[in-house]
Amino acid sequence: MTGGALDGVRVLDLSRVLAGPMCAMWLGDMGADVVKVERPGTGDDTRTWGPPFAGTEAAYYLCANRNKRSLTLDLSLPRGRGILAELIRGADVVLDNFKIGTLERWGFDDDWYEAEAPTAVRATISGYGSTGPKAAMPGYDFILQAETGLMAVTGEPDGESMKHGVALVDVCTGMLTAISVLGALVARGRTGQGQRIEASLHDTGIAMLANVAANHLVSGTEAARYGNGHPNIVPYRTYRASDGEMAIAVGNDAQFVKFAQVLGFEEWAVDERFAQNVQRVGNRDLLDRQIEQRIAERSRAEWTADLEANGIPCGPINSVTEALGSAQTLARNMVTTVVHPTAGQLSITGVPFQMFGTPTAVHRPPPTLGQHSREVLMELGFDEAELSNLVAEGVTTVE
Repeated sequence: MTGGALDGVRVLDLSRVLAGPMCAMWLGDMGADVVKVERPGTGDDTRTWGPPFAGTEAAYYLCANRNKRSLTLDLSLPRGRGILAELIRGADVVLDNFKIGTLERWGFDDDWYEAEAPTAVRATISGYGSTGPKAAMPGYDFILQAETGLMAVTGEPDGESMKHGVALVDVCTGMLTAISVLGALVARGRTGQGQRIEASLHDTGIAMLANVAANHLVSGTEAARYGNGHPNIVPYRTYRASDGEMAIAVGNDAQFVKFAQVLGFEEWAVDERFAQNVQRVGNRDLLDRQIEQRIAERSRAEWTADLEANGIPCGPINSVTEALGSAQTLARNMVTTVVHPTAGQLSITGVPFQMFGTPTAVHRPPPTLGQHSREVLMELGFDEAELSNLVAEGVTTVE
């Protein structure tokens, strides 16, 4: 096989900020032709979310918009919505994160799709979905981390609740949307019909509670914060070595026997307080204090060498600089270089999955605003005179 898995698939990306753009980007990584529709003059909100900037673009925007073409289109104008209709008719996937009901208000409801674009897969990302008391509310990652309980279980036990260091609900919503789009495309291959997809930050956040939610639903006990510890497994947390922090994850009793041997506490393997995980969870503080004292005696590198040699999962707490520059990151091509129209040579993160029959690739740098307006509109049949009229009317901008 040659080419990407989604070669020939046209994706219309009407989304902005992070969840939707990341979903569309990953589809583009698989070879889809992604056309990003943006507001003339301003574009995606994240284009101005800096510093830092590379050329004319904010680094934030650059993280979620490779492998796309940018078309500016004023959807508040009837002419702009007319062009949008033509774009939808030619699209396989339509992705948006407008407020619930926006596209329907513009005339793009179920009846319109059934008559004009019955094979289109249309995915909408929102804060709360189309039902429930908060359906009309906009969604923000930070607020949804708070509302879905994620912040309540993040942070030190006696400290304040903490959000994750990245917009993790947005990122995961983008992933779940991409999964559902791929499923809908497979279903279309069987039925010949497109379908409507909903994803929301709220539902993603609830799903991300995973084992924490299961613990509560089974026990009825309120979830707690464990800092860098684990609610169900001990020892499974960070410890400070003589030269910095490291993470150690002892996942089962057999690993604990080896871990105890490496630390020089062989007796722990038969100690009724520690021998089984359920006992270790019950004696968490006692065991952790002793581990902390021992780990502090040697460097991270020394502990890592001994623990890894005995099959104990562990690793240093890397800075972002260390993580992006690590041998593993470089071996996996997770930092790559593209040539950007205004920034020149630009380093960006790579594609986080590999497909060996239909390879993924970074084949376009993140576009400048309206970089491909002329190209995309000419594909719809517009000539130069018509393009000039569209620009004069404020419907689009062209480079």
